[in-house]
Amino acid sequence: MPIVFLLSIALQAACAIHVVRSGRPLYWIWLILVGSYLGVLIYALVAILPDWRHDPRGRNVASKTLKIIDPQRRRRELERQLELSNTVDNRRHLAEESLALGDYANAQELFQSLLTGMYVTEPYFMLGLAQAQFGNGNYADTRQTLEALIEANPGFKSPEGHLLYARCLEELGQTEAALDEYRVLADSYPGEEGRFRYGRLLARSQRRGEAREVLQTQIRRARLMPGYYRRKEQSWLKAAKMELAQLGDA
Repeated sequence: MPIVFLLSIALQAACAIHVVRSGRPLYWIWLILVGSYLGVLIYALVAILPDWRHDPRGRNVASKTLKIIDPQRRRRELERQLELSNTVDNRRHLAEESLALGDYANAQELFQSLLTGMYVTEPYFMLGLAQAQFGNGNYADTRQTLEALIEANPGFKSPEGHLLYARCLEELGQTEAALDEYRVLADSYPGEEGRFRYGRLLARSQRRGEAREVLQTQIRRARLMPGYYRRKEQSWLKAAKMELAQLGDA
């Protein structure tokens, strides 16, 4: 059966379900069925798109779709805003977007430009700089930035910053120091990444029994968590199971 025909049926079915659920007149179903792609297009323009503009979930879906289609769109908007007004907020937004897109060189330059004057020890700007430095593979600079951050802001707490520091130590070959940090993160980090990285580094350090115990405990704990949590942490839980499989039986 041609793919075009199957796609038409799928779109018509989805629109028909929307008609029923939204309480619209049933003549829309006949229009959709008779009009095929044209009927679907008309219904989407007249009914679905206006609904999405007033529905936070619809706006969220539309935003994610646009990001997939054109991932650079928001950055271009932020660059235009920065050209119009070179403010701290505009530079921060562009730095964060560059970081999210993996453009670590640009993010590093922007965060460094923010760390001046009254913002010279701003902890979130320093953390952003450290994340960009890590992304660029500058692990020694990352460690230096994070240590300067804590020295200047002793009360600042950031699970992401703590995890980044542990990863930095691991990359620098300071295994025991990294394990000490991961050991704390295994209980304090709000998610499964800290526990997984602790177990994996134990395994890489030939401490297979300890690694197995950490990863098995991680899987058991996750089973007791709500479904939405397991879905959110699925990638780390899957990685933990794969690591366990490689470790084999005791």
